[in-house]
Amino acid sequence: MSDAPLCATGFSCGLDATLRVISGKWKPLILYFLLQGPTRYGELRRAVRGVSDKVLIQQLKELEGDDLVVRTDYKEVPPRVDYSLTPLGLSLTKALEPLCLWGTENMAEVARVLAQRQSWPGRSEPVGSPSAS
Repeated sequence: MSDAPLCATGFSCGLDATLRVISGKWKPLILYFLLQGPTRYGELRRAVRGVSDKVLIQQLKELEGDDLVVRTDYKEVPPRVDYSLTPLGLSLTKALEPLCLWGTENMAEVARVLAQRQSWPGRSEPVGSPSAS
């Protein structure tokens, strides 16, 4: 597989294309929470625990730039803005659903493995902390 030539689009395969648009720790979670329908910024911030405002805004702008998310500004006072999935974003979340299922089914085992990782030499940060990835 690694000897496959780059296709005309510059991606080595479909997985390469997918990973480029969902790269970043928070993008898959943002997409997951947007699957529930249009969501205001504050709701997203509460749902995606551990993300800073700066990073959440940056990730939302990138998702918007990649035509996965649309930002709707209602031009009201107080300001009201929400985010929702585009058809392309919706199709991507459908592709992420098996990963969600796998994570749910294997959550206990993953927690055990990540806890074991804490005993590795040189580990000082808790697994799952924002800087530990």
